Amino acid sequence: MPTFEDSLKKLETIVDQLEKGDLALEDSLKLFEEGVGLSAACKAELDAAEGKVQILVRQRDGSLKPEPFLTAVNSGQ
Repeated sequence: MPTFEDSLKKLETIVDQLEKGDLALEDSLKLFEEGVGLSAACKAELDAAEGKVQILVRQRDGSLKPEPFLTAVNSGQ
């Protein structure tokens, strides 16, 4: 299984090729399908990584308490 970085690099290459506009329609569609798959795989990895991120919040007594990392998307804003 390719790494996140490898998938992202391949996705960037596909986008560059599609933006040039010099491919046959069938080739463009194949690349587009591959790009959609790579995009979904990258998003899944990012979502998994985000779930692992925690922020340590200092309590009034000076101790640190792990809290889930909240973004605008998962905090309901």
